[in-house]
Amino acid sequence: MKILLASSSPYRRQQLQQLGLPFDCASPDIDETPLVHESIDDYVLRLARQKAEVLASDWPEHWIIGSDQSCSLNGTIVGKAGNLERAQQQLRDCSGQRIRFATAVALWHQGQCRTALEPIEVQFRQLTDADILHYLQLEQPFDCAGSFKIEGLGIHLFEGIYGRDFNSLIGLPLIALLELFRQAGANPLAEVKR
Repeated sequence: MKILLASSSPYRRQQLQQLGLPFDCASPDIDETPLVHESIDDYVLRLARQKAEVLASDWPEHWIIGSDQSCSLNGTIVGKAGNLERAQQQLRDCSGQRIRFATAVALWHQGQCRTALEPIEVQFRQLTDADILHYLQLEQPFDCAGSFKIEGLGIHLFEGIYGRDFNSLIGLPLIALLELFRQAGANPLAEVKR
């Protein structure tokens, strides 16, 4: 079983390593601009599919995994902050709120694409500006949707997490991915070698 992760994200790479399967990585080059009136669910599903599909011709024998994550604040799709100021504003907007994150995964193999959407909600505690600044200086999660790393110190920001797979908050919903493999007739567990 040849697997390709269509991502340059070190976080998704670490997640996929948990499954014990050998894989390659390649960075897809796609436009990640949301379409006018596109819902967050449609947005992440479209990007996950495009990330896998764009690499299909160069990796024809591989099972190609694409994934994308975002959240919505006040009706606006929120992506990676990119810098300290935007990250501060994202976390201020999230403070005390229950925010829904949408993470999509796509599995492309020999011209067929299966997709899944894995929503998860996060209840942020009331954050002070000092909490936000200290957290951002420590973790610098500027390349993460929502400006936090659940796999790091981001857990300090929350009161609760509601969903079936916390991996979706990191960026690759592993339960849904394994389901897609099985739906396609593959058994990833049988491929694991220690």
